[in-house]
Amino acid sequence: MVSLQHLNTLDQADFTLLLGGIYEHSPWVASRAWPQRPFTSLIHLQAAMAGVLDAASADERMGVIRAHPELSGKAAVRSDLTDDSRSEQKGAGLDQCTPEEFVQLQEGNRAYGEKFGFPFIIAVKGLGRQDIIAALQRRCSNSREVEIAEAVTQIHRIAGFRLGEKVGG
Repeated sequence: MVSLQHLNTLDQADFTLLLGGIYEHSPWVASRAWPQRPFTSLIHLQAAMAGVLDAASADERMGVIRAHPELSGKAAVRSDLTDDSRSEQKGAGLDQCTPEEFVQLQEGNRAYGEKFGFPFIIAVKGLGRQDIIAALQRRCSNSREVEIAEAVTQIHRIAGFRLGEKVGG
């Protein structure tokens, strides 16, 4: 864990290196937030990073959305997740799915991806497998525009959790 005070002293390259994974495979978010230093609180840092994504082009936002792995998807099966994603999915018990739950997730991921063109994203912290499966099934009925907005909201929640684990007072 790094202190906010120390974070504020870093040059852009080191700041980006340290926080580049907060937004999955999108270090440009941290890099673009760096000029807003000094950050006075974790909330200020989180808002700055969220503001970068919100102000980004639609293509850049979609790139961040598409950078996220499917829950219990191919990357998880191949053990090809980032450390953060692996930890988050394990924390929700997704590594312990019953065969039925695994099929539900696989079929839900496939249907969701076919409908929207990007993976289902949910901040899994505090959720159980059945909560996640129910949300996946429920959200499949949304419009693409609603799901893009929801994906970004969930990505910001994930980023907040990740920041809370990396940055202390």
